[in-house]
Amino acid sequence: MKVSRLWRPREPRFWLMVVLNLLGAVLAWVLRSYPLLPAVAVLLAVFALGNAWLGLRIAWALMREEG
Repeated sequence: MKVSRLWRPREPRFWLMVVLNLLGAVLAWVLRSYPLLPAVAVLLAVFALGNAWLGLRIAWALMREEG
């Protein structure tokens, strides 16, 4: 497993991972910056955690593949 295998601009999963990381940063900023109703905050937090999990899975798969 090599971290250098993450950089694959021609691979669609690479760009999906980048978008998920940016979306996670935006969600974290919204959660910290705005007073939200508890249900909305929990929903956004669950979405952010799922987003992070999916991004990690994609990164793990990219690092494990040869190419």
